[in-house]
Amino acid sequence: MGAESVPRREVVTARPPTDRADRAARPRPRPAGPPRRAGHAPVSDSAVTGLMRRQMRAALTTTALLALSLGLLPLTLRLLGRTGTRPDAPLAVWLVLGVAPYPALLAAGIWYVRRAERNEGDVTGR
Repeated sequence: MGAESVPRREVVTARPPTDRADRAARPRPRPAGPPRRAGHAPVSDSAVTGLMRRQMRAALTTTALLALSLGLLPLTLRLLGRTGTRPDAPLAVWLVLGVAPYPALLAAGIWYVRRAERNEGDVTGR
């Protein structure tokens, strides 16, 4: 058994110098932007900012209307509770809690979706 030559260890901290010439010749990738659809012009930053403000205004309006309408439910139930001696009072409470909020939620949702689509259509020109 003879003495074998052990290869020298090297610490690699960067690419070898031969890669630097190849990297300079390659084109740099461009940052990815929003996908462009055929027939649509790019939208400016100010238009997007305006769209975001209008969408926020629509969302806050919808939230305020729902909070106001659904926030009145405890007051309605309080008024119905005073008529608790009537036999049909529990039915009225169940109707107020189980039926009344859903048409309001549906109407607010429909209004919000239509408003959001109109806002986007105004910006994109559709």
